[in-house]
Amino acid sequence: MKEITFKKLKKRLFKPKEKQLNRSMAGNTLLFTLMVFCGIAMIMPLVMVVNNSLKPLDELFQFPPKIFVKNPTLENFSDLFVVMSDSWVPFSRYILNTIILTGGGMVGHVIVASLAAYPLAKNKFPGQKVLFHMVILSMMFSWTVTQTPQFMIITWLGINNTYWALILPAFSFGMGLFLMKQFMEQLPDSLIESARLDGANEWQTFWKIIMPNVKPAWLTLAIFQFQQMWANTGGTFLRDEQLRPMQHALFQVEAGGVARAGAAAAVTLIIAAVPITFFLICQRNILETMTSSGIKE
Repeated sequence: MKEITFKKLKKRLFKPKEKQLNRSMAGNTLLFTLMVFCGIAMIMPLVMVVNNSLKPLDELFQFPPKIFVKNPTLENFSDLFVVMSDSWVPFSRYILNTIILTGGGMVGHVIVASLAAYPLAKNKFPGQKVLFHMVILSMMFSWTVTQTPQFMIITWLGINNTYWALILPAFSFGMGLFLMKQFMEQLPDSLIESARLDGANEWQTFWKIIMPNVKPAWLTLAIFQFQQMWANTGGTFLRDEQLRPMQHALFQVEAGGVARAGAAAAVTLIIAAVPITFFLICQRNILETMTSSGIKE
């Protein structure tokens, strides 16, 4: 008989049990069915928006309404083009205003939130916790609560009825600072110390070390801010029609009633398509960044 040593006996007695997946065929089928049902429920509104934009007027007013179009047509988009061509403000002006407002608010907020989150996450100074708690507290209030004081501040600054009236308040979105701070705290301090030993100053450390490694966070923040700025119509801050964004012009088309039902269906598709496209592009970049890069202490 072979001699059994103490180490072999200990290894046999205290061998860790392998984890077994407690799944059955019925459970997997139920989970798959539930996921398919949820996916259909989420994609159905988008399918209806696309089909409604391609429906002729007789199908738009059909009752009960049908989900899928029978005789697809592009007349709704041509009607929208005619309506926007008759506007006394060129449609290209609305597009330019939207690009300026959305791009300025999105890029500015990402930069300001990242600059504010870096010292809160990686530096210690008096009042650090108080400032962070104030940011969290600001997230508890709805935008309607701060609309009146925000209007008073903008008027006091003398930037009412300008692009800055919408761009500047976008910088103070508390959710962005919270997101960036929580993500920067996951970076190891040794990474920053190594950069400082190599002679990098605070600006170089921030732009060349911190920002590339928190790319998933600021891409996610860009998605949120883009959707918020894209849906902005100018409200009470913009009075001149030449400063209004494209959302304002499209909502005016939707308010045209039955006569513009086809153009309104095309407007709905345009309003939904741009944020969804931007989300899909940034989502792919986020997944690639999170799967291809990892930092461990």
